[in-house]
Amino acid sequence: MESESAIIALGALAQGTRLAVFRLLVRHEPAGMAAGELARQLEVPQNTMSAHLGILARAGLVRSARQSRSVIYRADLDGLRAVTLFLVKDCCAAAPDLCAPLVAELTARC
Repeated sequence: MESESAIIALGALAQGTRLAVFRLLVRHEPAGMAAGELARQLEVPQNTMSAHLGILARAGLVRSARQSRSVIYRADLDGLRAVTLFLVKDCCAAAPDLCAPLVAELTARC
């Protein structure tokens, strides 16, 4: 991942509603959620939710697929992985064991 892509992804998450959307989608993996249900649960107007989802999609953090009449959104865990790896790729270059607690915490949560 390049710095510019990381900046776009982190910028997308640096807004309260978008961060809440992403966290909600992560909790609903792998099924995902319909855009309308996301808007309802977060009490956001549907047109505003669409704008937030578009920003997250362009940042590589969510994916969408049409199912019948609904658009289902899912967290793009590969995008999250890329951002996380970008942030820690040079972690403790001289002493990798210092990163072990971080890796263990990330692994335990998933």
